[in-house]
Amino acid sequence: MNGLQQYQRINTQTSITDADPHKLIQLLYDGALERINMAKARMQAKDFDGKGKLILKAIDIVAGLRSFLDREKGGDLAERLDALYGYMEQALWEANARNDIGRLDEVAHLLRQVKEGWDGIREEATSLQRQAV
Repeated sequence: MNGLQQYQRINTQTSITDADPHKLIQLLYDGALERINMAKARMQAKDFDGKGKLILKAIDIVAGLRSFLDREKGGDLAERLDALYGYMEQALWEANARNDIGRLDEVAHLLRQVKEGWDGIREEATSLQRQAV
């Protein structure tokens, strides 16, 4: 592993260790978007094995986001996010099977929109976390 990769791995591990629950979700969004962008590059380079591995990692991250939904407290919003994450997972499978960059772009766009909303509630979320402690 070269020095840059080691630094990135240590930086990621430190970010995860120091992260609050809200930040962990942000890191998952970032990770999914990064894997999708890397998969696009692999697809364009005709590295289909590498593309497939990256898309599977993105699917795993989206499935993780889906599993973190609190359906009791989240109500209708949690149900809509569950459906959206399910759609994203299916779109990623299709992008992988068909080598469809457009589907990757679609999922990346949806993830960015949800991430922007999540990023926008950071102050409120961390305030609620402090009150719960």
